[in-house]
Amino acid sequence: MFRPIRVLKFGAVLYLITGCASGGTAHDSNRTDASATNAAVHATATITKTESRFTAPAATPSIQAGSSTPGMSGFTQDNGQLKPDIQAYANEVARTRNIPQRELEALLRNAQYNTTAVRLMTPSKTRIRRSWVTYRERFVEPVRLKAGVEFWQQHAKQLSQTERQYGVPASVIVAIIGVETIFGRYTGDFRVLDALTTLGFRYPDASRPERSQLFRDQLADLAQLHHEKKLDAYTVTGSFAGAMGLPQFMPGSLLRYAVDGDGDGRIDLLDSPADAITSVASFLRYHGWVPGLPIFAPVQLPAQPQKLVAGGIDPTLNWQTLVENGATIRSDAKTMAWKDHKLGVIDLVDEPRNTVEYRTGTPNFFAITHYNRSYFYATAVTELAEALAKRMTRDQERQTN
Repeated sequence: MFRPIRVLKFGAVLYLITGCASGGTAHDSNRTDASATNAAVHATATITKTESRFTAPAATPSIQAGSSTPGMSGFTQDNGQLKPDIQAYANEVARTRNIPQRELEALLRNAQYNTTAVRLMTPSKTRIRRSWVTYRERFVEPVRLKAGVEFWQQHAKQLSQTERQYGVPASVIVAIIGVETIFGRYTGDFRVLDALTTLGFRYPDASRPERSQLFRDQLADLAQLHHEKKLDAYTVTGSFAGAMGLPQFMPGSLLRYAVDGDGDGRIDLLDSPADAITSVASFLRYHGWVPGLPIFAPVQLPAQPQKLVAGGIDPTLNWQTLVENGATIRSDAKTMAWKDHKLGVIDLVDEPRNTVEYRTGTPNFFAITHYNRSYFYATAVTELAEALAKRMTRDQERQTN
């Protein structure tokens, strides 16, 4: 289903962990904190633009058995059997996911400890100063713009159809795929089974048990996908954190939100751009995208907006609260529909320049933060989408003149 392509660069590797995972509270504008949770794969459904949010699939309970022990390596004993805590994990996954015990044990015995995944996931000892400007320049740049226009032109029919069906602009779908993998150039060549088992049972930071838990749950999702013959867990490759395909979906997101966009009866997020395009739109709709709303509301914030920044990946303010705190509508506002929805004030910090930019996000901004929790990420996607749309319009005007 998936074929290996060069290792995903560290700057973008953790994105889908955040996007395909649920939960989390406070944000950090430049964090690459993972978040990638996420029983059958959803079939394509006709979605009207009047719908504001879909009912997401019921969350699968976390696997309680198993634990992470940093510093250890293999997962089996000298006799070839699984180590006791991993055996307990296998027992619970087999029972709760209805997977034959032997099938699951064979899969886990085949997993190999990956030292590179551990090294890349190990927290840096030096704090990196957050810079919105630097982050933006990494993604809103000539290579992605050129490749994005080409991808858009090549898949214009599928993008147009998906935009009509899901209400997610083609520009946003293209931008996410561009930020994640530069349209398939960097999808990762780590075996996902090795990455998830390593990070689930040998996560390098003992102070973050919730992180290893996330990867153990993703490993259970991978095993379920394998059992349902939706991928081959022995061969599927992705980023060092287990994200796969053009849009870098974690196993849980592939299981719950991915869509068969080309109608061939299977979901292939690497070799089928149609599947990747439709799956990105599906993910955003299930996480609160509202058709027709802007990503940022045309709001003039008060002089001291920092008190309005709540953090997190869900909007919590209403328009009346913003007005009471001194916010006004900008003169360039083209629609007022956003006033009827929850909003959130976000901060884009640039520590080297000692500046902070504040914006007002609509539910559509926060839908993107479910893809990746970083406010930097969601804003970069937005600005890349805007730049791509302008280029497409310019090219179309040139062709008609």
